[in-house]
Amino acid sequence: MIDLAIKLGSWNWLILGVLLMGIEALAPGVFMLWLGLAALIVGLLSFLFVASWQMQVVAFALISIAMVPLWRHFARREAVDNNFLNRRTKGLVGQVVTLESAIVDGVGSIRLGDTTWRVEGPPLAAGTKVRIVEADGARLRVGPA
Repeated sequence: MIDLAIKLGSWNWLILGVLLMGIEALAPGVFMLWLGLAALIVGLLSFLFVASWQMQVVAFALISIAMVPLWRHFARREAVDNNFLNRRTKGLVGQVVTLESAIVDGVGSIRLGDTTWRVEGPPLAAGTKVRIVEADGARLRVGPA
């Protein structure tokens, strides 16, 4: 087994990198990805520079440790702030729409896309342009636009 590892030389790191990335693909958690990238980097560097296996292991450890803050830097920068996740109606606030049915006794309806929404607001005639001013669950509150 040791003889095989010695014969493969720099290829060991490339094989390890591919295996770790394969594990990441099977069980995603964005952990093995960075170890796999570190192994690939050490493998590529070992083709360019002759180093003992001990130095390669140290380089792998240092690169793996360096990948964590690098990942956090990019993850924080690329994070999408989705304030409307699981609160779709919050994204409707501010839209101007046409009343489908008149608001009588504080209740009417509007149509957005293929959905009819129940709305609350002041008495207004059907066809009036209204602005969605508040959203709470499936309840939309409107006012004149």
